[in-house]
Amino acid sequence: MSAAGDQTQAAVAIIDYGSGNLRSAAKAFERAAREAGYAGIIKVTGEPDAVRKADRIVLPGVGAFADCMAGLCAIPGMREALEEAVRQHAKPFLGICVGMQLMASLGREHGEHQGLGWIDGEVVRLQVHDPALKIPHMGWNALEILHPHPLFRGIESGTPVYFVHSYQFIPRDGARILARTQHGGAVTAAVELDNMVGTQFHPEKSQAAGLRLIANFLGWKP
Repeated sequence: MSAAGDQTQAAVAIIDYGSGNLRSAAKAFERAAREAGYAGIIKVTGEPDAVRKADRIVLPGVGAFADCMAGLCAIPGMREALEEAVRQHAKPFLGICVGMQLMASLGREHGEHQGLGWIDGEVVRLQVHDPALKIPHMGWNALEILHPHPLFRGIESGTPVYFVHSYQFIPRDGARILARTQHGGAVTAAVELDNMVGTQFHPEKSQAAGLRLIANFLGWKP
């Protein structure tokens, strides 16, 4: 893994904005890249210029929606770099957990907070009525893949993946939901739009299925 201060152009930029499980994510990406024969650099970075130059961009996220959004916007030029790379130049983008939620228009965790607005919709608290089910939703749950996508090539519906969250993203257009799971009802597990994908679950903690998804992302050509 290249250091954050390395000026070498990154093939994959994992954004460091103080709100992600960066070591775990970087190690998973490095392993998936190695096993898939992907020769590009995996770089954890908080530098907007590195994000602009990257071929692929990953936005992890752990914590509250508002805190993560504030941390991202606190880096001078980072939001502009993301908009330029992802929206203007259509580079492949993967949001993970809160990094996926930030793609929404609005987050309703501890008030109302604006997101990136890339996929119209809201992030709302999970609702469960079975006292046996807890919030946060934590642990392994089966995926239900709703329609084919290169991100899930080689991954079947029913495959367990690892979740840790109390809120979920509800897109206004249900066609944007790529996969879901069940926790007291249907829960959004993945979203997609054009060159952007997001997973509520953690690929870096989802063992073989997560590594396969990461490898698919590294080879994805939207």
